[in-house]
Amino acid sequence: MGQRPLPETCYPAAASAEVWLWIGHAVYRGPSLRLDRHSGSVHCLAVGVDAPFTLHADSFGRRTVRSALIPPRTLHQVVAQETRMLFCYIDPGSPRVPACWDQMTDRANEFGVDHHREAALIRLADRTDMDPAEVMDVACGPRQIPLDPRIAAATAIVRAHPTRSITAGELAAEVHLSKSRLLHLFSEHAGTTFRRYRVWARMLAVGRAVAKGADFTTAAVDAGFASPSHFSDTFHTMCGLTASELLRAGARITVLD
Repeated sequence: MGQRPLPETCYPAAASAEVWLWIGHAVYRGPSLRLDRHSGSVHCLAVGVDAPFTLHADSFGRRTVRSALIPPRTLHQVVAQETRMLFCYIDPGSPRVPACWDQMTDRANEFGVDHHREAALIRLADRTDMDPAEVMDVACGPRQIPLDPRIAAATAIVRAHPTRSITAGELAAEVHLSKSRLLHLFSEHAGTTFRRYRVWARMLAVGRAVAKGADFTTAAVDAGFASPSHFSDTFHTMCGLTASELLRAGARITVLD
């Protein structure tokens, strides 16, 4: 896979890429990185920090927005030439996803657009001392909707043991469901598939290892990816760029308690 040049930016002091990781969640702030079309594993709230961006999707073509909630398993592209971006990746095993949907004031087919507290998110993202946990709290609002306890337990098991090669049947047995019922409830309540969620948990495990000093190759294999190329291809499919391109942007990864 060829390396694409990263965009220049006129925000030298604030445009370095930063990633924060904590249980099930991730926040990115930095340059837009000219992302390819991709399909994520979890919901992602995208906010243009300095200016609007263009969201491309097959269902509606293109739409210029300042904020959008992008569901998992939905092919799209974010085009943002003149703005830093804020991406909030929301764990489907938490009550935050329906709460974030509540904050979106409009819809563009399967996407939410125009976050109710968009201005507050922009102000927070523009601060040099941005608190990612506060950003996530503002993004999702106060509403908390409990997840089905069996799916909450299933996602907790996957998060706690991301490198474990657990099958859907084995996980179903641990939460006292049939395999077919688990897969149905997972899609209904978590908004993503068991397989996609397991990949997401492994991606977070790679990020935590890299933050502690590991290289991507070692971290990817240790997290359960079949090979470094499997990890690279999966990262590109989920995020629209390769992990090496993220590192070339000078990304700093911080793991929160």
